[in-house]
Amino acid sequence: MADRVMKLASERAVVVFTLSSCCMCHTVTKLMQDLSVNALVHELDSDPRGKEMERALLKMLGGRGPAIPAVFVGGNLVGGTNRVMSLHLAGELVPMLMNAGARWV
Repeated sequence: MADRVMKLASERAVVVFTLSSCCMCHTVTKLMQDLSVNALVHELDSDPRGKEMERALLKMLGGRGPAIPAVFVGGNLVGGTNRVMSLHLAGELVPMLMNAGARWV
């Protein structure tokens, strides 16, 4: 299942795995919208194999939860809400997005 996650994560410069009922997922996707980043948002609860992918994401994060939201930039797992917000507050997120070739809308 990790292969499927990585395949989806490489479909665009910025990919966010979410759950529709997750408020932290909304926060991260809203940040990407506010930055005008054309991120691919993949809602796991809309995918028949979403639970399996969520378990795979948790493993990728070293078992440290929560697995969702999971943000990939340039095909690399950046992390969840705390990591993304920390990068943003440090002024490191936008350069990372630009280096990955993120498309701005």
